[in-house]
Amino acid sequence: MADNSIVKGVLLKANSILGKEEERALARRAIEGDETAEEQLINSHLGFVMKVAKGYKRSGVPMSDLIQEGIVGLIKAVRRFNPDFDARLSTYAKWWIRASIQDHIVKSWSLVRLSTTSAQKSLFLNLRRKTFELIEGADALSENIVTQLAERFETTAVDVRNLARRVTLRDQSLDAPISDEHGETWLDQLKSDAETPEECIAQESEKTILSELMERALQKLPAREQFIIKNRYFVEAKQTFASIGRELNLSKDRVRQLENRALQTLKELTEPGLIDSQIIIK
Repeated sequence: MADNSIVKGVLLKANSILGKEEERALARRAIEGDETAEEQLINSHLGFVMKVAKGYKRSGVPMSDLIQEGIVGLIKAVRRFNPDFDARLSTYAKWWIRASIQDHIVKSWSLVRLSTTSAQKSLFLNLRRKTFELIEGADALSENIVTQLAERFETTAVDVRNLARRVTLRDQSLDAPISDEHGETWLDQLKSDAETPEECIAQESEKTILSELMERALQKLPAREQFIIKNRYFVEAKQTFASIGRELNLSKDRVRQLENRALQTLKELTEPGLIDSQIIIK
């Protein structure tokens, strides 16, 4: 229904074909800024836009979109047309109309950029027409066709095959189910158990805060308790109560008692800072 309304709207606006001299006179007025003359030139070629757009009706893009893009190309042509050259506006505008339509077809086919140069866009459209006729899609293209296209557009057969597969397979939503039997989506397959960059940054920030809190708290402990804590928790090779006792001339049970007291003191000293920083120690 939308396509029909667009077509009807274009037909209602379309004016009769202009004569050569009338067209030139309007073009000169349009160059001087006469918007009415410009509009008349555009309206007189709307039927021509429809004719060009119909050539791409098998592109998979709605006809209304093709016509609208064709009109965009026509407007560009009208504003660049030189009436002093011995050429009709339709001849000049045809390239602009086709280029605008082709560019839209390529861009609308995928969110990922498919083609950049004019040759690549032409190859895309050629492949689109050929694969449209093949039920099996890109893999059904014969080696002969692939070779001919590769030679014509100065590329490799591998590139032709790869682009042909892109042409036949439209973008798929990550929220789409993998199959009718399972509710799992493609997005579920992309999930990772690894920490996100945001989580890594948050953890590093917490480590920095904890390190600063602990350093300040340790400095408030008596020297013996600082020594015990550092050698029990801040060295690669954790010392035993007995080995620390020998260095401090204490029994291992006394070292254990001092460690417990020191840990309780550290907890009391760091707890307010942890609460302020909203850090939870599990």
